[in-house]
Amino acid sequence: MTISTGMPTNTPPGPAAERPLLPWMKALLRFAAVFNISAGLHMIVMYHETYKMIGMNKPDVHFPIQLVGLLVALFGVGYYFVARHPVRNRQMLLLGFWSKFLGSCLGTVYVLLGKLPLRFVAVFFFAYVIYLPFFYAILRRLNRLANDD
Repeated sequence: MTISTGMPTNTPPGPAAERPLLPWMKALLRFAAVFNISAGLHMIVMYHETYKMIGMNKPDVHFPIQLVGLLVALFGVGYYFVARHPVRNRQMLLLGFWSKFLGSCLGTVYVLLGKLPLRFVAVFFFAYVIYLPFFYAILRRLNRLANDD
């Protein structure tokens, strides 16, 4: 598709022609990608330290924490995809939003029940809760742009 200057563009003219992501949005998604990939790899490779950090006894089978690490890392890859092609990959961000929201709820329940130590709140705050308002703002923008097409 071309615009009035005759230069090719990937974005059609009109409301969706604005940049899909503001600079802070792209930076946040890239940070979330690096954070999730790093945290996921840490959970896969250094699971002993992960258990120690969250104050849990090490079980005999490490598969569950390693599987969670794999999923966390895959969400990181998804955030990278959203940063690269925001409107096309916005559903990955929606999954990430719900994962962080539900993970926050689950973590809160476990702390309230005394199954996890209170210091775990800091872990899920910085890994989950802090992203929620920003992911919501990005999702609203991307959905608006997608619906304008």
